[in-house]
Amino acid sequence: MIEILPPTKIPLARESGALVAGILRTVRERATVGTNLLEIDQWTKDIIEGAGATSCYVDYAPSFGRGPFGHYICTSVNDAVLHGLPHDYALADGDLLTLDLAVILGGVAADSAISFVVGENKPARALTMIDATERALAAGIEAAGPGNKIGDISHAIGTVLSAAGYPINMQFGGHGIGSTMHQDPHVSNSGRPGRGYRLRPGLMLALEPWVMEDTAELVTDPDGWTLRSTTGCLTAHSEHTVIITDDGAEIMTLPKS
Repeated sequence: MIEILPPTKIPLARESGALVAGILRTVRERATVGTNLLEIDQWTKDIIEGAGATSCYVDYAPSFGRGPFGHYICTSVNDAVLHGLPHDYALADGDLLTLDLAVILGGVAADSAISFVVGENKPARALTMIDATERALAAGIEAAGPGNKIGDISHAIGTVLSAAGYPINMQFGGHGIGSTMHQDPHVSNSGRPGRGYRLRPGLMLALEPWVMEDTAELVTDPDGWTLRSTTGCLTAHSEHTVIITDDGAEIMTLPKS
């Protein structure tokens, strides 16, 4: 299903997006060496419930996961890149942590992800990888103008990631979003310009460049959810929810000033 958000719901999308961004900012500020991933999940639960919002994850049970996710945020560490199931692990100095969060507020979903290094030890290759995903995300957003096509976004993202030297996995990528978290169209992190669904105002998309340092192959953890690099290499992931407007793309998942 491809959903076009009516103008009356755009303010609700901004509120939902601001909540997601605010939670990610709060968790990033609080997460430090020794923080347990289960603490992060509890913090997220408390903020979501306090805001009167609904988690997109707790009851989420797609074909690629094992039963309901059962937690409120994805916490992926180092070689884990997607769908990181929170578990009893204390963050160490230098860990590369990705937080991925989606909520519904006012009947509209928003989805965003950030990667950052915990503590004082910040390996240059980790920062370089994070920077590449952030630059690819910015390029994808720039390409998300009305009249362009999904392939234009994919091409823009893939051009940045490939130029940075990272293999690109085509199995998981961005997606449509609206009253539910995952919708059509799929937005691959590489593609041919001028192909696919034509962008139109009101279309909301979650764009999410993610990479693994030296492989495009994933392996699923025994937990049935966490996806890791097959080689154990570092990974990074950046994501924003945007809406197509008459003038371009507006980022929904920005924190309130």
